[in-house]
Amino acid sequence: MFRFFKRKPSTPETPQTASPAPDSVPPVTADEAVLAAAQEAAPGEEAEAPGQAVPAQPGSSSWLTRLRQGLRKTGAGLSGLFGGSRIDEALYEDLESALILADAGMPATQYVLEQLRKKVRATRAETPQQVRDLLREVLAELLAPLEKQLDIGKSTPTVMMMVGVNGAGKTTSIGKLTRHLQQAGCKVLLAAGDTFRAAAREQLAAWGDRNAVQVIAQQGGDPAAVAFDAVSAGRARGMDVVIVDTAGRLPTQLHLMDELKKVKRVIGKAMDGAPHEALLVIDATNGQNALAQLRAFDDTLGLTGIILTKLDGSAKGGVIAAIARERPVPIYFIGVGESLEDLQPFDARAFARALVG
Repeated sequence: MFRFFKRKPSTPETPQTASPAPDSVPPVTADEAVLAAAQEAAPGEEAEAPGQAVPAQPGSSSWLTRLRQGLRKTGAGLSGLFGGSRIDEALYEDLESALILADAGMPATQYVLEQLRKKVRATRAETPQQVRDLLREVLAELLAPLEKQLDIGKSTPTVMMMVGVNGAGKTTSIGKLTRHLQQAGCKVLLAAGDTFRAAAREQLAAWGDRNAVQVIAQQGGDPAAVAFDAVSAGRARGMDVVIVDTAGRLPTQLHLMDELKKVKRVIGKAMDGAPHEALLVIDATNGQNALAQLRAFDDTLGLTGIILTKLDGSAKGGVIAAIARERPVPIYFIGVGESLEDLQPFDARAFARALVG
């Protein structure tokens, strides 16, 4: 999940003091948070006891089951094409339609089919079932360059800047990522850089309470100033990671996109080389619009990674092939639900298996 350049000894640490949450958001202790995360598990799954919540690992049967369930629409559409007895042009045409309907887009679809035909000829495949296995291979090879571990400790603190449109799941992803980082032994500081919406600050403050981490916030302040204060505080307090939240914005809001450039510049003034990670949170249900968002935010900030959220049944998932083909920014994590364990590192082969069905 993470690649550590410098790991501190895993000695017990005094929990950080969380910033006070608004009256409307009652404080939650760390033990209560772990219990709550366990209780959010899917129906039929046994909840973990406090202090024992261990995320499922990519490739494990439970994780693959959740991933397949999240991609069941696309998986069912593709797997249903391989029930015949012949490999003919009709099969390829049906595959083309299914991939486009799965949000893969025309460039990625054409590439996948071209590579698939080559593999079919090279292996002398004779049945549609063999073609299905080869399709999984082609997709896994296409998606493999998107696999990358999140580097922690190369710089101290490692500063992450989170961006995305409204509703993509930025703040929730920050909360889940914070918990994963803590479980790996990192000290984390959060910055409420969305100063325009009180609800955004409250939500991040609530996650701060649940994870027992401090949140740097200002009501109505300048987002860049909040980011500067947070990075400065992270350096002074010896934090391992500082995560800066930002206001959601559409790529067409050019003045707000320019503001992101300002936030990035100011972070760099607080610490040379920061931010070390510029992460885009993408809602997978947005389909090809997700690719447009990726282009715009990457052109503005020079993204280092992606967190792909909401692969929980309504998303088709094929956009990940379009990302790999047209703008291959690494995908650090994917989310298939609301529970803590549903945010997992991206695994190309596991994703290809789930996508094809």
